[in-house]
Amino acid sequence: MFASFQSTFKIPDLRKRIIFTALMLVVYRLGGHITLPGVNRLAIEAFFTQGQGGALALFDLFAGGNLSKATIFALGIMPYISASIILQLLQAVIPYFEKLAKEGEEGRKKISQYTRYGTVLLAAMQSFGVAVFLQSLQGGVMMESVLGFKLLTMLTLTAGTIFVMWLGEQITERGIGNGISLIITVGIIARYPLDLYNTVMALKNKQLSYIGGIVLLVMMVLIIAGIIFMTQGQRRIPVQYPKRVVGRRVYGGQNTHIPLKVNTAGVIPIIFAQAIVMFPATIASLFPGHATMDVITRVLSPGTPVYVILYSLIIIFFAFFYTAIVLNPIQMAENMKKFGGFIPGIRPGKNTANFIERSLSRITLPGAVFLAFIAVLPDILMRQFGVPFYFGGTGLLIVVGVVLDTLQQIESHLFMRHYDGFMKKGKLRGRR
Repeated sequence: MFASFQSTFKIPDLRKRIIFTALMLVVYRLGGHITLPGVNRLAIEAFFTQGQGGALALFDLFAGGNLSKATIFALGIMPYISASIILQLLQAVIPYFEKLAKEGEEGRKKISQYTRYGTVLLAAMQSFGVAVFLQSLQGGVMMESVLGFKLLTMLTLTAGTIFVMWLGEQITERGIGNGISLIITVGIIARYPLDLYNTVMALKNKQLSYIGGIVLLVMMVLIIAGIIFMTQGQRRIPVQYPKRVVGRRVYGGQNTHIPLKVNTAGVIPIIFAQAIVMFPATIASLFPGHATMDVITRVLSPGTPVYVILYSLIIIFFAFFYTAIVLNPIQMAENMKKFGGFIPGIRPGKNTANFIERSLSRITLPGAVFLAFIAVLPDILMRQFGVPFYFGGTGLLIVVGVVLDTLQQIESHLFMRHYDGFMKKGKLRGRR
């Protein structure tokens, strides 16, 4: 494996892509240390340190800790993700967007353009909410002009979100891996030193016994192994293609398979569910002292039964929804029939489509339930049982999945240029 990492820097194109990606991520992290103008950073950090963040703490996870520091990247990439969710939902219900999705490259460019417009709109709305939230904190704002502070905050945060979106698109186009996913991953990894420090302090203060620490370490290793197992797990449906004689040559006659992933959607359901479940609680937290809003904030706080059930159901729903968008059994059956392929024991056409759809549903369900379990596990351990389990859950799912995807892309470049991959026994498989 170490030889494979060395080989990545022997290929000029791959070396340039890796260096470009690293530089863009460094720029993103540097922007995470520039505080919003007119904001008392110490007051914001004290608010989150005292555990009063609630749903905003979840938002801060995807923002890479920028919200708790009140930086120019406080919104992170969440407005872009929310806009992507809305556009994907519209593709399923509005014929115009469905037609765009089927038009190939031109349609994708048009959808990307609408996504950027939606990002600007959502960023402007969320930045206004952040401005109201900052003004509600005692000593959080140092500017005297209320209107001036709101306008300046909206402009700064919206520009910061657009810049982060541009960084992600540049990484995807000119770097290695998915830029948006890598930006989220870097923000999550940046929190790990603090999580490690909190775990050590819990051991030092006798809040957690040494045996309990060992148990948590074993649990973390098992969770990582389970995530990798479910991420790479797949069911292979055998497909046969008959021989065809064209002139004097014989074509076809090969046996292949359709790889159906247990977790086809990857971490997309987690990100979608976070964006949805955080929205009402985030809006409610902007109106402190309001009775109804306080109830919503309390009910939808991480670790509460309503939050756990709602969050899990949304994850399972989006796992099926995104899988249905990515894989179309009817189209797969038609393509197989067009080229003479068939599944042994299954008649071509409608029966093949039903078989693929049934198989896909059966393997998607355990994958979706596993995603939901891992996502809510830290909240249950920390909120209900008081166990200081900082590693795991949504962050770990995203980190493991994105690392596998990135390594799979690097390995593809290595194989194209006749280098050995990271794994000696077979090719490394990412989420896709």
